[in-house]
Amino acid sequence: MLNDGRRRLLASLEIVTAVGVILFWIAFFTVGLAPENAPACYFAYEHSFPLPDGMLAVLLLTAGILLMLNKPWGFKLSLVAAGALVFLGFLDFSFNIQNGVYLTSTIDLVLNAFINIWCVGFGLALIIMIGRKAGA
Repeated sequence: MLNDGRRRLLASLEIVTAVGVILFWIAFFTVGLAPENAPACYFAYEHSFPLPDGMLAVLLLTAGILLMLNKPWGFKLSLVAAGALVFLGFLDFSFNIQNGVYLTSTIDLVLNAFINIWCVGFGLALIIMIGRKAGA
């Protein structure tokens, strides 16, 4: 059973994750978060993500707010967002491994590994915790 404290924590983490996604893209296009020695396909790959990541951020914000308010749709949208987070984390991990992005520098390893682990880990935690509540 998902008690109020856990529900509010998950909702808060969804909102923080959404803000993190938005801030990542702002930093990517303003400060430049690309690796120094990025593979040739890196920018084509990354530039395909702002729209789906933006939609994920909206989904996470909406799910987080509705979950905070203990609305049924908050639980449902949280599960959808969780699946998207897991998919995103594994997709990004796969690209980074295949193209050596983790090996370009320590900062790229730490930043990308954190993002990938957070997406998969938090997504799975949502699925497990929200799924139990929903009887899934």
